[in-house]
Amino acid sequence: MTTDLISSLETIVGSRFVSGAAEERYLYSMDQGTMPPSEPDAVVLPATTDQVRQIVLLANERKVPVVPMGAGLVLSGLTRALRGGIIVDMKRMNRIIEVNPASRYAVVEGGASQGMLKAYLQKHHPELKHSMPDAPPVATVAGNVCIHGSGHLSVLGGSHSDMLTGMEVVLPSGEIVRTGSCGVSGQWFSRSPLPDLSGLFLGWAGTTGIITRLGIKLFPNYRHNDVLIFVAEDADLMPEMISRLTSVQAAEDMTPWMTPKPDWARGFLHINIAYGAHTKKELTFKRNLLQSSVREYIDRKIAGFLPLPPPQKGRFLKIPSPDLARFADLRRGGGFEYVGAIMAIEHFPKAYRAGLAIAEKHGVAYSLGARIIGAGHCMMFFFAYAFNRADPEDVKRASDALEATNTAALEIGGIPWKAELPAQKQIIEKMDPDTFGLMGRIRSVLDPNHIMNPGNWEK
Repeated sequence: MTTDLISSLETIVGSRFVSGAAEERYLYSMDQGTMPPSEPDAVVLPATTDQVRQIVLLANERKVPVVPMGAGLVLSGLTRALRGGIIVDMKRMNRIIEVNPASRYAVVEGGASQGMLKAYLQKHHPELKHSMPDAPPVATVAGNVCIHGSGHLSVLGGSHSDMLTGMEVVLPSGEIVRTGSCGVSGQWFSRSPLPDLSGLFLGWAGTTGIITRLGIKLFPNYRHNDVLIFVAEDADLMPEMISRLTSVQAAEDMTPWMTPKPDWARGFLHINIAYGAHTKKELTFKRNLLQSSVREYIDRKIAGFLPLPPPQKGRFLKIPSPDLARFADLRRGGGFEYVGAIMAIEHFPKAYRAGLAIAEKHGVAYSLGARIIGAGHCMMFFFAYAFNRADPEDVKRASDALEATNTAALEIGGIPWKAELPAQKQIIEKMDPDTFGLMGRIRSVLDPNHIMNPGNWEK
């Protein structure tokens, strides 16, 4: 069966871009997170939308599972072949198809990486930029949109799924559909005013289709950029401080963080506030707005801005931030969990204290923080745990901390982000039954043969 399947896939994409070798299947069986390996039967790298369509049609004919994959950096094991089958690696479909500077959007293929789009804009449209996550540059634009990711422009533009303007998707049936304005006018400027079908493919962990193209909003690339770091000690004041800082709408990105290392940071809560402007005068105006919004706390001597000499600012202005990647290898051995939960701003104190308690109980290396989404409309609170994959006890500690974190997030009122399989089941338990029933009916209509990443979003 596997030999025949690989032969059929070779007919579609060529022998160079299909593998059933044991070492390839092992490499594709896991990511850097704690979820155990689950090997596919084959790995295929299509180069065109039509090749993706043919792969899906073949999978339907053979009743073989299909698992779409971008860069494999989701850390939640969402691209593991839980029931075998074919992993569809989108790396070859990496073209930047269009940039519209007037309407500020880009159209990219499903395998285009964050770094590729950034480099393309810097070379051809230096006046524009897109929102980048704190992930390696090889992370895909489509992957981050699909998991409702966030980035360094999330205060300005919301989550990355909010920045989506349309999609081209190969459905589980092999049909090719376009959502948003591109489905009518051919241009990718907006998801409105049409019925918003893009939501059928956001947050579904690849169970409803394979994204082959998408449109993403672009933003002005300011000539002058700066960062402020606001420091406090009382977690209970953080929601109020965040609300005031976002209310002046001067920041592009706002990331509270706390970590026991380096020593000077222990015990303090920091808020990195990034902002930019076309002119130095405008930059000064924005800085004054941000500083004045929290003047009350400074006057009461309970918080203040951390002095940052110009040479040190460069580290905090790097996009993407290198700090998380450095922390990810803290324990060596290639293990890292970046556990997020989307929640309301007012839950910051509870999330912070829960994170500290979990890290202490399980003895894990940790970093805690949040990214503010929109003008304080919500936040992605993250709990980052580094572990040594070669040390089973270290993996177990991180896995236990992950489960405890997801439980705490749900108890607080948040929702685990890019939820791995156990967290999906925890969410389903708390979900309104009729809502989960609707999800099931949608999947049965789109995917009657149940081939798309089966095992995810199921009881």
